[in-house]
Amino acid sequence: MKQQYISYRETIEFLNKAMGEHPDLIRLQSIGETWEGRPIMLVTISNDVAYANEKPALLYTGTIHAREWIGIELATQFIQYVIDHYKTNPKLFNALTRNTLYMVPCLNPDGFEYSRRHFSFWRKNRRDNGDGTFGVDLNRNFSVRFKKSQDTSSNIYGGPEAFSEPETRAIKDFVDTHPNITIALDYHSQGNVFFPAHKFNHEEEIEGTDLNQLSANMASEISKVTGRQYGIHRGKPPLNLIHGSGREYYYNRGILATVVEVGTRNIPDYLINMKQSVDENIPAVLYALESAINYSSKAPARVSDFRAEQIGTNEVHLKWEHTSQSDCFFEVYRTPSPKHPCTNANRIAITRAHFHKDIQLNSGKRYFYTVRAVDRASGIKSPFTPALKLKTQLNSDEFSHTLFPAKTDVGYVGEKTTSLNSKHFGHNSLFVGINENKGHCLGVIAYNLENLPADTHIKTARFSLYPMNRVNAKIEKYGEWSVSIIDASEISDITSYEQIANATVIQTLGDTIPSDQLTQGIWTEWDFTGIERRILQQQITSGRIILRIEGPDSLPRGHDSQIMQFDIGYGRFGAGIHYRPNLEIIYTRNSQQLNLEPDSLYTIAREDVIEGELKSGFDNHGDKVYGHLSFNLDQLPDPEKTVVTEAYVELKAKNRLKTRKDIRFTIEMAELEELAYDDVLNRQQIEYLGYEVSNTDLKASPAHCFMFDSYCRQILEQLHSRNMPVYLIVRPTTPSQERNAIIDWHGKGENWQAKLVIKYIERRKKPLPAPTELTASIDRDSGRTRLTWKRPDDPDFVGCYVVRNRFHPPRSPLDGVKLYGGKDEYTLDDFGNPNIAKYYSVFSYDNVPNYSTPATVLFSLNEVIPISEDEDFETQEDEEERLSQSKESVEMEETSLSS
Repeated sequence: MKQQYISYRETIEFLNKAMGEHPDLIRLQSIGETWEGRPIMLVTISNDVAYANEKPALLYTGTIHAREWIGIELATQFIQYVIDHYKTNPKLFNALTRNTLYMVPCLNPDGFEYSRRHFSFWRKNRRDNGDGTFGVDLNRNFSVRFKKSQDTSSNIYGGPEAFSEPETRAIKDFVDTHPNITIALDYHSQGNVFFPAHKFNHEEEIEGTDLNQLSANMASEISKVTGRQYGIHRGKPPLNLIHGSGREYYYNRGILATVVEVGTRNIPDYLINMKQSVDENIPAVLYALESAINYSSKAPARVSDFRAEQIGTNEVHLKWEHTSQSDCFFEVYRTPSPKHPCTNANRIAITRAHFHKDIQLNSGKRYFYTVRAVDRASGIKSPFTPALKLKTQLNSDEFSHTLFPAKTDVGYVGEKTTSLNSKHFGHNSLFVGINENKGHCLGVIAYNLENLPADTHIKTARFSLYPMNRVNAKIEKYGEWSVSIIDASEISDITSYEQIANATVIQTLGDTIPSDQLTQGIWTEWDFTGIERRILQQQITSGRIILRIEGPDSLPRGHDSQIMQFDIGYGRFGAGIHYRPNLEIIYTRNSQQLNLEPDSLYTIAREDVIEGELKSGFDNHGDKVYGHLSFNLDQLPDPEKTVVTEAYVELKAKNRLKTRKDIRFTIEMAELEELAYDDVLNRQQIEYLGYEVSNTDLKASPAHCFMFDSYCRQILEQLHSRNMPVYLIVRPTTPSQERNAIIDWHGKGENWQAKLVIKYIERRKKPLPAPTELTASIDRDSGRTRLTWKRPDDPDFVGCYVVRNRFHPPRSPLDGVKLYGGKDEYTLDDFGNPNIAKYYSVFSYDNVPNYSTPATVLFSLNEVIPISEDEDFETQEDEEERLSQSKESVEMEETSLSS
């Protein structure tokens, strides 16, 4: 298999040949020499390459880890792609005209050759450590958060000091002397995921959206080739997981940097897996090359103060500021989820204005927006604004409830870890799939449904789960993952593998997700279908629903693992409340019905006004005769909590007209100064109810309903709030004159007199008062930011919702990072860096929930607070292995004593 891969010597020969044949396009140089004397080759590619250093540039580094051969393979084949297509592909030609590509196909030549010739899975370089061990992990040898270690045998040994290795010194010197580099891609394997750079904070960065969008748009290019979905993992990094990496060094110098983890094995089957990996990543590298200029000094300034001025049920009013010397227009993007591509497909506006109204949105739905400026003359685009996150208002009859599992109700059960399964609950992760050590593993999540009303009618439901790691899914395109509702009545012990594995499946949600579609770092969501919503609704009576997450249950020969790891938000390595698996439900409730008799009935003709009768049509002179009726609304509950879901007036005709002419009758809402004919003619019209009823319709059926549309229902609620009756006019129309054609609609007190039917639910309409006395300070015991506030004194108070935002005051509960939701009057910012200035907002909410205007504070320190780190880094798998070994030791000791 290894013979199919290119060697380092063959790489240099290929590069020399390419430069010889294309001297105006390609330049080759050595930027350093390894411990074993190999040159570290860097190739520069650009149209008119003599001026390459004057253009914005993309830096590509590959195979910094010896066993990760994708870097050198992709680099050499991308160069061949450039040679073959740059004259005929205008997209590629323009990219090379405006930008430069710097490529280091292999940053670890010694280790790579050692991996080829001797030990396939060698990772480090070949430094002689002087103690019988060899090698430094070059991706732990950069200076940003370099961590010194004495364990030279470790695979992640970072060396005696930062930049102790000739390979890292070489790339450092090159980067430091080339300020034109704006984007850096570091190619690794494995995982099919982008790891954008971070600053070791659980904080948003101004470039955070740029990093996510660069990765998302590259992932979109990959998907076009093979359909494979790459993840993007830029959440809370484990503090001690990555120290001294090249990615963070580049980012620290102002370069957008990301690691690209390709494939599921370091050295896969070449003809199938490696070739696919190379082919799908070529257009992604080209996209990054095109984008380099957008992050250079040639680009327009970033749009600032991007905000939602108004959030409605079906529309959002966006606004922003921009100062630039160039003439710019703006591209506005809307995506349904974070880390989603921003392309022409979801660009919703191109405008010269500094505002945009986005309309025809869905109620109660999350949306994500970003804006960038575009220079009209050059077409160069600015960086993106930080993503604006929001949720549209609910419809007037809707409630929303987001369920999170308790610690004891979320975990996984392993076939071979029966003694540890109870400890898996509320502890860091769900491991789902199969491997040799754990056996078959199933995720388990139970949700308490007791807070949902018994008359709940579910309109939408969505289950969301955050995949945090797929490194142990080692087989390309193997296995499927799914979520099933299992019969909760069969489960007495949620931590029992046997009970969970053998439980009856009531329904599997949607489609299964194949391995190459299940990403890490991007929320995976299952929208409930109509059938699934009905099943969920049925579970309300039992008070809980249990979901089982499952993957493959067997392994092909020669493989040891196909397992996905999902975050649960709990435990040392969980990423907090906003990474917990959640079930979001939008529902309404059963309507109550009120049948109202008319408070008054009148027939209004030119010659007379008759009380107690309701007639309309045409008199013997051909003049119109109007019916007038009114209804008092005081039988409805509190107008601040009454939502009309349906309303109609029911009329029944006593008689039929003999004429064949097209006579029609309508009902309109109106207000009259006096019950006089002239006042009717000059009345103020408000709106018609439903559609007209014809003479023909009345012959077919004497009874008809005139429906209130949404606008009329709003008027009805307004009248109720003003303690006013509803006035209605029954109006006749005909295209030609008619005489003696009057319908009698039944008078006062008769069996079939008119009635107004109103269906309604009780639901609070207005938000609660905002919290007060919001303060932020440092909790000296923990070093974290402590927030305190006073909640409003209101019987409808349910809780307070706390978010933070680095860039502007949060204007809605989704406009930032969620920190807390509940009844308390304080919280701690568990993950934020207190040394970074930020805004905190606290919203009060009721059971709808309606959210109040926020109480907001800007928190900033004049001192530096030390950030404590967990020096004894241990993964959950490491911990389980330690506990298992401890258990085995105790059992062996007990056996020895008994014998």
